Amino acid sequence: MKPTSVERKGDRELVVTRTFDAPVPIVFEAWSTPDLFRQWWVPKSAGMTLVSCDMDIRTGGTYRLVFRHPAFDQPMAFFGTYKEVTANTRIVWTNEESEDGAVTTVTFEERAGKTLVTLHELYPTEAARDDAIAGSAEGLPEQFAQLDELLAGRA
Repeated sequence: MKPTSVERKGDRELVVTRTFDAPVPIVFEAWSTPDLFRQWWVPKSAGMTLVSCDMDIRTGGTYRLVFRHPAFDQPMAFFGTYKEVTANTRIVWTNEESEDGAVTTVTFEERAGKTLVTLHELYPTEAARDDAIAGSAEGLPEQFAQLDELLAGRA
């Protein structure tokens, strides 16, 4: 299994990195095409389902992801705005479902036919980052492994 690095940086940042065995355009497509994104984004072990995935992936566009978990009566929605979308290079979005939401930047860097993905989250406070890190540290390695599986069938 390929390692996913999850690191705290400074007081408010979380940085996650992983190299994928696929060229940048294919990896970027998996992040920026709703039908592909929904196939890998939810960690299977979480027991959640992604009931809706609305993504207008362009600078100024918005997204809304709605999840359902058997332990909760109501679905959970995550939503925000794409601040920057540069094809095959970077996607920046806000997480607006609470005042503790991060600004997330994902970059895609070509490395000899592979892609280094760096996911950078900037939280409004250290406490918000610390609250989020448990989910990211557990969920993102599994999500990225699921993305690996998807990419293996597309590369």
